[in-house]
Amino acid sequence: MERITESESNYNHLEKMSVSELLNNINTEDKSVAIAVEKCIPQIELLVSEAVEKMKIGGRLFYLGAGTSGRLGIVDASECPPTYGVPHGMVIGLIAGGDAAIRKAVEFAEDDREQGWKDLQEHAIGKEDVVIGIAASGGTPYVVGALEKCNANGITTACITCNPASLVSLTAKFPIVAIVGPEFITGSTRMKSGTAQKLILNMISTSIMIRLGRVKGNRMVDMQLSNNKLIDRGTKMVMDATKLSYEEANNLLKQLGSVRKAILSVTSGK
Repeated sequence: MERITESESNYNHLEKMSVSELLNNINTEDKSVAIAVEKCIPQIELLVSEAVEKMKIGGRLFYLGAGTSGRLGIVDASECPPTYGVPHGMVIGLIAGGDAAIRKAVEFAEDDREQGWKDLQEHAIGKEDVVIGIAASGGTPYVVGALEKCNANGITTACITCNPASLVSLTAKFPIVAIVGPEFITGSTRMKSGTAQKLILNMISTSIMIRLGRVKGNRMVDMQLSNNKLIDRGTKMVMDATKLSYEEANNLLKQLGSVRKAILSVTSGK
């Protein structure tokens, strides 16, 4: 199988380009990514709908990947609790090689076909959960092996990849394939492929959280108030919803510790 992600770049002699040429050519390639992702929306919709139903009954969302793909999953998972106020174990990112691989590549970790399933078992993976394998090339053994085990155990599987007819897309029950074409530097899938994966992860987690009631209007009413910027943002949300002064809204927010609770305390009786 020919991997599009490994195909020859549309550009050559990169070392002879000026900085301006490099930046403009990379930007030209990046412009194609959103179009490739747009074509995946029907598949993303199917996955989001399935995940929402599972998570409404207590299921969790798992991201599983190696290298850049694994790191992107961890970033998305780690941002769900502060943004939407959900428990830390609700969206979980796992990477081949463990936490050490977040900062530094762990040699051959992605080639272990059994370890992905072992990592999932440490979290007591079950039929109510959803596992999304992230693999730009589509052949990462760590991911493919885990999805195969999940399928055999009745666990919902999905994938985000950039190669059609790849092993991971043929294994996952909900495959998402964003065909972004050759990378600017041949085979450097942290570029367009990584950008596509990030966009799709944004779409998946954001849509799920909205459907689970974690957003009101267009506001993050369940966000964690973990720094002064967020307290200020939360105060302004309360002001907008209740017409309280800044000082009143700020005091109420600090007292109740939640934008949602602060708004409800004022509006529930109206």
